[in-house]
Amino acid sequence: MKKMLWKSIVLSLLPLLFAGCSLKSHYYVLSNPSAVTAQQQLRGLSIGVEQVEVPKYLFKREIAVADSSSEVSFLPDAAWAEDLDAGLSRRLIAYLQKRFDQPHVYAYPWELEKQPDIKVKVQISRFITQRGKVYLDASWEVKDLKRGKTVARLFHKEVPTDGSPRGIVAAMDRAFGYLEEEIARGVLQLR
Repeated sequence: MKKMLWKSIVLSLLPLLFAGCSLKSHYYVLSNPSAVTAQQQLRGLSIGVEQVEVPKYLFKREIAVADSSSEVSFLPDAAWAEDLDAGLSRRLIAYLQKRFDQPHVYAYPWELEKQPDIKVKVQISRFITQRGKVYLDASWEVKDLKRGKTVARLFHKEVPTDGSPRGIVAAMDRAFGYLEEEIARGVLQLR
């Protein structure tokens, strides 16, 4: 009786075991920004970057694809290795550090005695691939907290992709790179 029970349990679990072994997932992160072409120094200034806000569909770890203007699906064998909002925030901080040769760029708020000189806020409303392109729509704001001056813009970029998971991630990298550069120009407008 026990032998039959074990045999039945093992036989029922075998398909699950083989199904789990046959699933291949590839995990992706956005790359760190490469060396910037135009580096300018912001001596003595600190920059606080708020967590980049993303739409709820990007909170899933799978890479989203728009099948139509109102339908989203997720790639079955491709996933983000980190939460996209955290990855975008980390990347923006690294970019601003390199762009301004400035180590004092941090996630905002942080536990320091003083506020940053400049605060950066980014809200992404669309970051998805559809019909061979990656679309990035966002709003951003940089604010000089000492002088109360603000620069804010809407952003839209379309970058072609081959539709493969690697191609989509590469196109997302490029699209976000354009946004990073526009934000850096906004920081310079405050000076």
